[in-house]
Amino acid sequence: MSSPDSVTYVGHATVLLELDGTRLLTDPVLRGRVGPLVRHGAPPAPATTERLDAVLVSHLHRDHADLASLGRLDPGTRLLVPPGSRDFFERRGFGAVSELAPGESSPVGALTVTAVEAHHDGGRRRFAPESQAIGFLVAGSRKVYFAGDTDYFPAMEKLGPLDLALLPIWGWGPSIGEGHLDPEGAARAAAALSPRLAVPIHWGTLYPFGLRRLRSAPLRKPAEEFAASLRRLAPQVEARVLSPGESTPLA
Repeated sequence: MSSPDSVTYVGHATVLLELDGTRLLTDPVLRGRVGPLVRHGAPPAPATTERLDAVLVSHLHRDHADLASLGRLDPGTRLLVPPGSRDFFERRGFGAVSELAPGESSPVGALTVTAVEAHHDGGRRRFAPESQAIGFLVAGSRKVYFAGDTDYFPAMEKLGPLDLALLPIWGWGPSIGEGHLDPEGAARAAAALSPRLAVPIHWGTLYPFGLRRLRSAPLRKPAEEFAASLRRLAPQVEARVLSPGESTPLA
């Protein structure tokens, strides 16, 4: 008997998606600290990285493509990565790397994974200055959109119909900059996508060490504001707010 389809919010942009017997992990950040950013809450469960069929990397910013976290995976784990980044990973010893440009697809187990556009600056990584940012559509018996890091773009409304949208709603500090969705922007994106479920990601996990005294608002409020905005802008979409480490069935 196969396990039920589910999604686990591991933290930040890291999500474990279990669908049709296939296990996908997005943008792995599995450590307690990435540069000046400190993880809050429990570390990822050991089972998070077991029996993975593929890892989806949306772009090369260090809070999405943490090499030390990727190094914890089985050496043969398949990586699906954005344009301009395959050489970056192969030079660091990752052997099963496939680039996907927006519109390109790859089978993974029982699923089809398709890269889609993202409005976010995916560069700024040494030795991969031309790398891009993408999102992913995962299609099987259900259809899931993992946005990675993006601002709103008009073509979002063409990605549906969806069962689940994994939408970034914040960053890793007291404010967010251009190329990101804030809670209301993510709710507007959900209104355009019109998924059955929306799970907010990219919040409540990483925070700069030196700003510890200010952490409560950006760690807790974005999800509350997203849920409230979603009720106002897209009442047909169910918001499921997961704390880092929490799972929910896709039922």
